[in-house]
Amino acid sequence: MSKSFAQLRKSRGRNLDHLTKEVEKLKSNNNQADDRFWKLERDKSGNGSALIRFLPAPKDENLPWVRYWDHGFQGPGGWYIEKSLTTLGKTDPVSEYNKALWNSGIEANKDKVRKQKRRLHYVSNILVLKDPKNPDNEGKVFLFRYGKKIFDMLNEVMSPTEDELGDSSDPIDPFDLWEGANFKLRVRQVQGFPNYDKSEFESVSSLFENEEDERYEKIWAEEHSLQDLISEDKFKSYEDLKTRLDRVLGVGLPDVPDTSETASVDSSVSESAEEVEIGDSDDSDEVEESSDDEVEEEGIEFLQNLEKLAADS
Repeated sequence: MSKSFAQLRKSRGRNLDHLTKEVEKLKSNNNQADDRFWKLERDKSGNGSALIRFLPAPKDENLPWVRYWDHGFQGPGGWYIEKSLTTLGKTDPVSEYNKALWNSGIEANKDKVRKQKRRLHYVSNILVLKDPKNPDNEGKVFLFRYGKKIFDMLNEVMSPTEDELGDSSDPIDPFDLWEGANFKLRVRQVQGFPNYDKSEFESVSSLFENEEDERYEKIWAEEHSLQDLISEDKFKSYEDLKTRLDRVLGVGLPDVPDTSETASVDSSVSESAEEVEIGDSDDSDEVEESSDDEVEEEGIEFLQNLEKLAADS
């Protein structure tokens, strides 16, 4: 049934109300968190702690972790927040663009590369043992996303080095159910970034005391697939990413000011935007390695949701 111009004019107030409600629906749907993932809740000062146990590789998978790279930066045409195809060993348009900028030898271009380089993430299954902010999570299996800093801690106990006195600790498999170790996860806010330096492993212990294998097997069976997170269908095609990158860089847009360094964001998303920043790294030809700073994924996902809303509008 067609609408007359008179009806359009008469319903103009109701149209705004209808559109507003539809946008709220989009926000509600897009902001639904993946409940497989656990995230440490922090207090107003940015501090938090929990006790977790890293779990072994899921059934039919070889490693207890997967890693992937992504990019998160803002240009004249909006935010670019996408997984990198280099995770799959493929060519990625941002990698190509960054290398061209870096090889130009222009310092301003190198600065731009440092702001939009790859960021490294790891994901493992964990059992939450103590979660003071959310005790309902205790005793449950989740996926846990973490960065290079925590992965280095895992590697350190797997391959310990000699200390100043020449002593070396015995290697530990932190993912082992019987001879692994609980992990005290501690985060502090340091110079605007979450810092995990105070985190540490406890002594070697069995996950459960005097328990039969059935309970261990139950925990193992509850693990989530890790390889599924980096399957090809979880990545956009090169062509789609290139189209998105061109839009963010303002390619083909007339007289668009460069807002990549001085961009302002709405106060409601300023915290998330700050969390996307990755900090400084050493200057080198390996310009796309991740920084040591942990990246807060919640902020990244929120910005992705904003981009979806903008694309659909």
